[in-house]
Amino acid sequence: MVEEVMAEGILKTYAELVAFFPVYVQSFINIFLLVLLIVVYSVLVWKFYRFIGKKNLIELNLNQYNQTGHPFLIKFLAGFLYLIEYIIILPFIVFIWLAGFASFMILLSDLEIQTILFISVTIISAIRMTSYIPKNGEEISKEIAKILPYTLLAVFVLNPDFFDFARVLNQISQLPTLYGNIALYVSFIFGLELILRIFDLIFKALGLHDEKDEEAAVVNNQVVKK
Repeated sequence: MVEEVMAEGILKTYAELVAFFPVYVQSFINIFLLVLLIVVYSVLVWKFYRFIGKKNLIELNLNQYNQTGHPFLIKFLAGFLYLIEYIIILPFIVFIWLAGFASFMILLSDLEIQTILFISVTIISAIRMTSYIPKNGEEISKEIAKILPYTLLAVFVLNPDFFDFARVLNQISQLPTLYGNIALYVSFIFGLELILRIFDLIFKALGLHDEKDEEAAVVNNQVVKK
């Protein structure tokens, strides 16, 4: 396997580099690298929960380029631009976040690829579903997006095998396997998002949405960003 050979090469190189230092220095290097991994993961989660918890992930507002004055063309172009935003661009966003989150879980744990993908897709799906709940949905989804990944980090850290950076290097060989199995899970999240978006549009068309609550949520998000 090419991946295993690469992982063995990286592991061997790392072992040769640290072998020049005393044992206590090797321990410090090991701890520093693990701390660095935790810091990067924490920053990712912080960025992750602030983004993935929003109901409207994409804020490109492509409809602003719809300058036609014909009623039919306005609706047609609006629908077309909406399609581009949520049918074409959204899957790439979902893929990036799912791949990034799952990749860090591989490095932090010894779980199997399928288990990691299952956990990742479950967390992201729950976050996306709760973001569509009226009134406080976005606040709930952001709490889930913040608490669950940090809880997983705490569980991983409590694992005695966690404090071995050689294990992290060995886990790198599993990353290509992750990307080969991720398509199905991305499709699930995208399909769920599409269904939620359709129901959201139906509720808006029937007047079942409280527009004031949505406007208030947007204002609150802007205040938080500032």
